[in-house]
Amino acid sequence: MNAEKMEVTYQFVNYGEDLRPAKGVLILDVGMKTVPGVIDHHHSEAEVECTASLIAKYPNLVLDHIRESPAEKKEDSLKLRIVTHRLPDFDSISSIFLATKLIETGKINSSMDKIAQYARMVDSSALPKDIDLTCTPHSILRSLFTEIKRGEEESNLERVREGLKFMNFLYSKSEEGHEILENKALFSGIDRYGWAMRKVEDDYFSYLSDISRARKIILYLPLIQGSGKKKVDGLIIKNPQSFLFKDWAQRDRENSPLQEGFGLLVTNFWNKRYILGVDPEKEVNLRGLGHLLNEKEAEKRTKTGKPFTFRWYDGNCPFFNFRIIDSPLDGTKL
Repeated sequence: MNAEKMEVTYQFVNYGEDLRPAKGVLILDVGMKTVPGVIDHHHSEAEVECTASLIAKYPNLVLDHIRESPAEKKEDSLKLRIVTHRLPDFDSISSIFLATKLIETGKINSSMDKIAQYARMVDSSALPKDIDLTCTPHSILRSLFTEIKRGEEESNLERVREGLKFMNFLYSKSEEGHEILENKALFSGIDRYGWAMRKVEDDYFSYLSDISRARKIILYLPLIQGSGKKKVDGLIIKNPQSFLFKDWAQRDRENSPLQEGFGLLVTNFWNKRYILGVDPEKEVNLRGLGHLLNEKEAEKRTKTGKPFTFRWYDGNCPFFNFRIIDSPLDGTKL
């Protein structure tokens, strides 16, 4: 189907929503299952893939759903609703691009697979540490997102518009034979992307300012394999101003006590959201901590008479393997 004959609308839901397949609807990077029509990797039965790489690996998750539950056709056009999580990120945006391109062409080609595999690296925080952050797609898209300053619903839509424009650019350049993983020349010739690269350069100084007020720790975390523990550097920060704080910290050998880059980040966003994340290169995780936090959260809410509707996310999926913990959507009482 031609792209101009596809009419796509978007719906944005909370992280962790459990959703079912529906006619004329494609649910991406949310839904808590991996079946035709709902493609998500955040559940315990998922494969070690992100949503974009799942689409590339199993295109029939999209194609079978469209065939079996066709969207409404009107005047030879396909009306499709795409559901994803609020504040869509690189995996969400690339999934939307790949799914719609797949519907148009009926297949995954090498350029689409390159985007999917890159998204897999980004979503797992496994981007090689020697990659120049100023000229890699993940950083540039994050930089572009910093200019979106609207209400959340409008910001969600603008992220999709900006992101799909960027994905189309990456796809077309890959089709021309260009490298997209790290390519300064590719982006510097376009004003908007050249500006985004310069903003990434400036962001490093925001990181240095952030780390000057952050708390550095050394701790032992359990190994993913076996029963031992490993010493890692940790960093505790409140309201970081750097939009690439995690990326800079994980590769920061100069400021980390063990000179290996920070393996654990504990981030407090305005006393409302708390995220703990582990660098996958350290081969450690936070297994069991999310469960303990949920127990304590339940106790505190019971005492204060507050409902316990949303839980701490503990990273219980093969892709994250307990390397990330995120506080409840309605905040924490701890």
